[in-house]
Amino acid sequence: MKPGECGARAKTGDVPAPLLAAVSRSFYLSLKFLPPPVRGPLSLAYLLARASDTIADAALAPLALRLEALAAFEAALAPGAHASLETVSPLLAGLGCTHPGEARLLARIHPILRSYHDFPAPLRAEIHAVLSTIISGQRGDLLRFGYAAENAPQSLASAADTESYTYAVAGCVGEFWTRLCALQLPNFGCLPLEELLHWGRRFGQGLQLVNILRDLPADLRAGRCYLPADELRAIGLQPAELLLEPVRARPVLAHWLDKAEDWLSAGERYVQGISGHRLRFSVSLPRRLGQETLALLRRHPPLETPFRVRVHRGTVFQSALGSLLESATRPALD
Repeated sequence: MKPGECGARAKTGDVPAPLLAAVSRSFYLSLKFLPPPVRGPLSLAYLLARASDTIADAALAPLALRLEALAAFEAALAPGAHASLETVSPLLAGLGCTHPGEARLLARIHPILRSYHDFPAPLRAEIHAVLSTIISGQRGDLLRFGYAAENAPQSLASAADTESYTYAVAGCVGEFWTRLCALQLPNFGCLPLEELLHWGRRFGQGLQLVNILRDLPADLRAGRCYLPADELRAIGLQPAELLLEPVRARPVLAHWLDKAEDWLSAGERYVQGISGHRLRFSVSLPRRLGQETLALLRRHPPLETPFRVRVHRGTVFQSALGSLLESATRPALD
């Protein structure tokens, strides 16, 4: 099958834009500006990944129910799993989702899954592969942290575990994005595919690491610590002490902020390595927003700040404008 051949048959209209906007504040803008051959499959893959994330994060539901719902959702993604679709909705209804947009997403999961199964086999195979990796990471997260609590937090053991987690939930998405574009958009890359896969993977990991660092306080209150336990021990800290003595954690936090900055810089290389203004904008915008969030985290260390650090709408607008200029004027790499 030639590149782009799937795009003629993929249904892009089955992905409801209002639902995308309801579950994503900024990434929706990236999806909205994608070229039509990739907009549908990438948007649908995002909704499915967001649904699995909602299942895993349904804190009001018992751990066993979340694991059962995640397994049923994964089974419904398997090739030829039309019969499994009917078993998913009742399980999701019992999760007690409180976020309005995510509740709407779970309520509409049946038609979304049907749209997924209507996609041509090559597209469906790519979506299935990346979702399998994501769900595996989410399942591991549930098993590791399922019974954790603020007074007895659990932590990832080492830097390798933290890096593996960022790959499982986001680095694999950068690879998926790249493979899908190679399948759907002829000559989309100005660099060899293997190099683009590398930069896409690192960029995805960087975006996830920014999210991890931003959400450190909320995760700790839920008993989850994504900072490596061995690095904390090296400075005489336990995960349970991070919220009580946040200043002492600055060396470890600074190390991971630097790593996030390094990984995010892969996004710039990625933008320069692809062609097409719309596609480049869709990658440039999350990179700029990630960098803006990272700058805020440096000024307002998350463990020492009483509010959740996030960029304002004005910053989103400025980042979108900068991304438009970058995508239109910066020369591609040879």
